[in-house]
Amino acid sequence: QVQFVESGGGLVQPGGSLRLSCAASGVNFAYYTMAWYRQAPGKQRERVAFITSVGNTAYADSVKGRFTISRDTTKNTMYLQMNSLKPEDTAVYYCNKNGATNNWGEGTLVTVSS
Repeated sequence: QVQFVESGGGLVQPGGSLRLSCAASGVNFAYYTMAWYRQAPGKQRERVAFITSVGNTAYADSVKGRFTISRDTTKNTMYLQMNSLKPEDTAVYYCNKNGATNNWGEGTLVTVSS
């Protein structure tokens, strides 16, 4: 059974940084394109970054240059380094396979506020 556990969220001031982690079971990160998503209050879930099975990465325009996706295949863990955070980055962040429609974890809440 595929399961994702996200962690690392919290309250941070604008301009600050956070590093999110995603631990997975039932799926091998080395074989899939994996992604980070977020859902802000009252908005639809959106993909913010993905990393392919060979390590290529891509980002939504809204986070490009500020966020970095990475993974450690030996630990089957994925990360999202978030720098220069803005209030509009406030959301619950989730990890999953790219294009996923199910098997969502509980996510981790990121709040950017002064």
